[in-house]
Amino acid sequence: MIHFPFRQSTKAFTLALLITSALMHAMRADREADLVILDTVSAGNLGIETEVVERRDFRETLFALGRIQAKPGGHAFVSSRVAGRLVDVPAHEGDFIKAGDPVAVVESRQPGNPPPRLTLHAPISGLVVRSLQHLGEPVVPEIPILEIVDLSEAYAVAKIPEDKVSWIKSNTPSDIKVAAYPDRIMKGTWERFGTMADVSNATLDAYFRIHDPGENIRPNMRTEFTLHINTKKDVMAVPKEALQGDSFQPFVFVKDFELPNAFLKAPVVTGTQNDSHVEILKGLFPGDEVVTRGAYPLAFAGNGGISLKEALDAAHGHEHNEDGSEMTVAQKATKASGTGKNLSGLGDGPLTWFLIVLCVIQWLLLALLAVKKKAVEE
Repeated sequence: MIHFPFRQSTKAFTLALLITSALMHAMRADREADLVILDTVSAGNLGIETEVVERRDFRETLFALGRIQAKPGGHAFVSSRVAGRLVDVPAHEGDFIKAGDPVAVVESRQPGNPPPRLTLHAPISGLVVRSLQHLGEPVVPEIPILEIVDLSEAYAVAKIPEDKVSWIKSNTPSDIKVAAYPDRIMKGTWERFGTMADVSNATLDAYFRIHDPGENIRPNMRTEFTLHINTKKDVMAVPKEALQGDSFQPFVFVKDFELPNAFLKAPVVTGTQNDSHVEILKGLFPGDEVVTRGAYPLAFAGNGGISLKEALDAAHGHEHNEDGSEMTVAQKATKASGTGKNLSGLGDGPLTWFLIVLCVIQWLLLALLAVKKKAVEE
């Protein structure tokens, strides 16, 4: 005769139920830890703004730093062919001059009364960047008097990492920003690479021709390059300011579709990024609203003193379980009678019932194993 191991199975069921209860409590704690619920005042103080996630064309970019440099044909010196003394300098550092303008007068050492004078003219139009000799100084052909640079067309020279050099083509779009004028973006045309790599930082110079009719730029000004190297179609991306955490555990805050001023911390897997957006490979769906402005302080805001249960009660106008699930009629009656609450506070959500069913299946399997073992022994 086979004896059903009721007592042993009951113990196994009880153990499984306790494990399930602990698991549910842990999951509820994790959910509440990842959900930030703010009151209206806190949300207003943080200035929360969101953006809907959608698929778009995504431009892959390469960021680089560099400097402004005059073109070889736009750089000239003024010097005297004869030795003498500098008696007049009508052009000074910082002056813009035109080609043919008189820029210096040299009194020759040749005899005469008065000694003969030679007027020097600007060979190009541009900015006088240096006055190398001063009034009254002796002049010799070997030493220039003035240095002139034409900055209406110049080079922006980018330091490109050696492993990225092959990405740069003649038609590579480039946005160039001079640090002195951060609100202005110039378009550059790649012309050539430098002749030698810089071994100290493993980069190669890339020369981009730029136009500046207002001649506001100056030689050696620091520049920032955003080079558009590729375009991906149908990519899900979020603004860079939405991404929080570090490179190992990045996350974004997603606006709850139901609760006001509630935001869920959502871990994500990122791909490439450009100057404004980050590619999201996993963790979000089109239509999600991610927090952009206020995302950083939101990570330290806590829950604002509002629990998940309180937020759901206020949003729906009726009471919920502690884990946010709907209360059944039996649970409401139990709470009203003051006799207690549902089993271990698990709630009545779909996940709860799934785990309970899983527990029952586990109990049945344990019972079958016990029956089989008993049959074998007999």
